[in-house]
Order: sequence, then structure tokens, then C-alpha cells
Amino acid sequence: MNFLVELILKLGKVDRRWIFLIIGIVVLIPLIYPISLPVRATATTQQAYDTIDNLKPNSKILLSCEYGPSTKPEIHPMTTSVLRHLFRNGHKVYVVCLWADGLFMAEEALEEVAVNEFGLTYGVDYVLLGFRPGNEAVVKGIVSDIRKLYTIDARGTKVTEIPMMDGINKFEDFDFLFSASAGYPGTIEWVQFAVDATNVQMTTGTTSIQVNEVMPYVQAGQLQGVLAGMPGAAEYEALIGVKGIGTSGMDAQSVAHLVIVLFIIFGNIGYFIERNRSKNSRGIN
Repeated sequence: MNFLVELILKLGKVDRRWIFLIIGIVVLIPLIYPISLPVRATATTQQAYDTIDNLKPNSKILLSCEYGPSTKPEIHPMTTSVLRHLFRNGHKVYVVCLWADGLFMAEEALEEVAVNEFGLTYGVDYVLLGFRPGNEAVVKGIVSDIRKLYTIDARGTKVTEIPMMDGINKFEDFDFLFSASAGYPGTIEWVQFAVDATNVQMTTGTTSIQVNEVMPYVQAGQLQGVLAGMPGAAEYEALIGVKGIGTSGMDAQSVAHLVIVLFIIFGNIGYFIERNRSKNSRGIN
């Protein structure tokens, strides 16, 4: 018993530098060797998954990338997971970017999933139309006349020479929209200027801090669910059965939180033990 008390006292007085080192280690290990903690999908993630899973075969899906390197840990796992789901079900994917950085994120995601995992053919199974400046004006342009806005794709190929662009002239020619969004322009602009003006459904993946902004659109039925930050990415990975960065990121986050809580508990227990000892040594009841 005395040994346990002394151990708790020592843990409660550990130098903060050792705490930082321990936190770094417990975060790094799950990222390298995922421990696959149980993940249960929330209602909004399940709704997004079910909506995409129930799309008719060979649907035409517009995927918009509105994020960059700073939000890649949260948003990129969503993008790759949704792409896996779409390609697995045989859909055609058209990618546009409202952010300049989104172009690089889209290229990386397509290379990883479409090329390396599925071995798909560019221009037949997927196409990257690329970035156009203009914020919500780009959304409006896609709604009215996408061929006027995109005369060439991200590779410089004329859209008239891309087989899967046949019959694609405006937003309503798509069957569904997924927005991978980290801010403005993004999810809200797509809802206001595209979805509300048409019958095309959409869902989105956002950073955790944005969830409160987009949740009213989910409740109003304008969005078919939402993937909320890294937890949403991990939940979607669990639903499609392919664990990735989202899952390992949540493992690392969960373990780090557990270690922090333990240090807080030991620190508080140690404080009360020391206080009682001090009182006893001075004869205070």
C-alpha cells in the first residue's frame, strides 16, 4: 500500500517534459500501428453513407474539394473513403475544386484510390476538371453551364474530347454531390446556390469546428448527413470496411486523452495525499 502511495506521488510530480515525451510516444504508436479501437457511426454519418450506398448504379457524382494541407488530416480521409465507396459501386466521378490547394488534394486522392487501388481509366471512370477562381460564382457557373466554365480539364484536355463529359452540361446533369469542405467557399455555398435551386441531393464532410454551421442544413433536409471532422472520417472508414488515417488518427487521439486524464487523476490524488500528510505532521484535524 505504501509503495502504491509513493508511486502515485511520484507520478503526480513528473516533470512536464517527460509528460510531453510520453504524449508524443502514445500518439505516434497508434499512427504507425493502428490499434483499431471500436468505432460506432453517428446518425449523420450513417445517413451520408446510406444515401451514397443507395445511389443508382452508374450514377454521375460531382465531388468538390475545398480544403488544403492545414485541414488535410480531417478532410482527406473522408475524400478517399467516399471515393472508395463510389468506385466500388461503379459510379462515375467528376472532381472540381473551389480552392486552389484543393487541386493538389484531389490529385493525391485520385492517385491513391482511382489509380493505385482500382486501376481505373481517366476520362472514362473519373475526371479532374480542376480549380477555377471565383468562389460562389464558380458554383453558379456549374449550375448554369459547366462547359462554359470548364473548357479544359486539369490536364489541359478539351472537355469535348473526354468521353465521360458527354451529356454533362450543367449541375442538374449530375446525380449527387459530395463536398469535402474546410470553409469558404464550400458546403454552404453549394447548398445555397446549387442544391436549393435544383433537385440534386448532396452530403458533405467538414472540419469539426464547422459542424454547428452546417447542421441546420442537415436538419432541414438540404444535406443528406454530414461527416464531422476526424471522428466522421473514422466512422465512414468503418462503414466501408477500409481503415485508414481517420481510424489511426482517432486511435492516437483517444489514447492521448486517456493518458492525459490519468496524469490529471494521479496529480490530484497526489495533491490530496500531500495535503493530508502536511496536516497530520502539524497535528491539524
